[in-house]
Amino acid sequence: MSLAVLYSRALSGMDAPEVVVEVHLANGLPSFTIVGLPETEVKESKDRVRAAIQTAQFEFPARRITVNLAPADLPKEGGRYDLPIALGILAASGQLPKQALTNYVIAGELALTGELRPIRGALAMTYQLIQGPAHKRAAILPQESAHEASLVEGCSIFAANSLLEVCAHLSGKQSLPPHPLVLTESSLSFPDYLEVKGQLRAKRALEIAAAGQHSLLMSGPPGTGKSMLANRFNSILPDMTTQEALESAAILSLTGQFPASQWKKRPFRAPHHTASAVALVGGGSVPRPGEISLAHHGVLFLDELPEFDRKVLEVLREPLESGNITISRAARQATFPAQFQLLAAMNPCPCGYYGHYTQRCRCTPEQILRYKNKLSGPLLDRIDMNIDVPALKPEELSHDHHGEQSAAIRARVIQARERQLTRQQKPNAALGALEISTHCQLGDQANHLLQMAVQKFSLSARSYHRILKVARTIADLAQAEHILDKHIAEALQYRRHDY
Repeated sequence: MSLAVLYSRALSGMDAPEVVVEVHLANGLPSFTIVGLPETEVKESKDRVRAAIQTAQFEFPARRITVNLAPADLPKEGGRYDLPIALGILAASGQLPKQALTNYVIAGELALTGELRPIRGALAMTYQLIQGPAHKRAAILPQESAHEASLVEGCSIFAANSLLEVCAHLSGKQSLPPHPLVLTESSLSFPDYLEVKGQLRAKRALEIAAAGQHSLLMSGPPGTGKSMLANRFNSILPDMTTQEALESAAILSLTGQFPASQWKKRPFRAPHHTASAVALVGGGSVPRPGEISLAHHGVLFLDELPEFDRKVLEVLREPLESGNITISRAARQATFPAQFQLLAAMNPCPCGYYGHYTQRCRCTPEQILRYKNKLSGPLLDRIDMNIDVPALKPEELSHDHHGEQSAAIRARVIQARERQLTRQQKPNAALGALEISTHCQLGDQANHLLQMAVQKFSLSARSYHRILKVARTIADLAQAEHILDKHIAEALQYRRHDY
């Protein structure tokens, strides 16, 4: 029987469902048909496969060729099916043994010369491969894709450069060596807070935000160092765990943006304010992750926050609460994780100099109000901390004394984060309502202070809970077992009440 069966993997959101590649040869007029809901890229693989087989000096059968990509209701896209289709044709025509095919998951795009080109989502594919029941199968991938795929421990990977190498391996003539695990961590290099003069209050707020994974909004005139402070934020964050690194790398792999040199580096995404809602949260006819998912377990920095379209900013509200985003289309639905830490910066008014100690603001009260109203109350309510970053005076700029090194701040952040993980197995920012009641208990004085603030500033229940979580982080940095009134007082300073 002229039938060969192989296994590959598709990409559907964060999942990599199994695809069975069935190749059947029959008598009749020569034809080449691919069925199973193939997209245009998959349909075009017919010509790439034919040319690659002929260039590799194999015989392309002049028969009726039918390729079925099962399941039939799963859309197939990309060039990842070129290699399994070519191998299926060679096996069905008797030029390759069929027995070895069932032991592998195969994916790769073919050049007309028979060389293998990298595919998108190789790491996501192997990450899902070890989760499922078919994890005992090894993977055959292009050499470039195998580098990132090998970061997933527990998956056997064989890397090849061409169709000929894969055929030699399957026929037993020359085996491919297993690709080694690439788990070496690259040296982390970030700009240091030592370079930032002054802004002690802003640095303190960033330290608290890093320790508890809180979101932060900085407001101040242009040139005060808001972007400079944000760009150094990664230098004080704790190291990623292996699980966090795999999840982050798998998402970046879906877009082809993950080099192995970035292993265990927290992503820092800073989209321009002209970005669309689809660019920020993801989307498209074939759902792809957006900036908030690409910043998973990392930092999303939105500079010039009010310049973003209001509708774009409003889509942040749900993922800031839930930590994931679901993209629904007429025929497809995909859920991507989005546990990002939001840093944002803005000017206090359209001209930027409202409240500056020397520069005169040219904006009218109506213009300032309109500018601030670009940010909705519900969005601001979801941001844990709001601080002012004032302009530095000349004597502060000319002073030789620099600030504290990032390494010293990072040591305190790591210590506070370890206290949180020991106590509740998650950062303070991720605490739920019941967990807040358990881990953020207040004494009489602290509770009285917080109740007065709630009444005076008409704080919402969400603001109340976020103040408690920030105060819990401040207490952790102070190595205090309980939240005191001074911790509540400092947390209240990071809530803006002038919007």
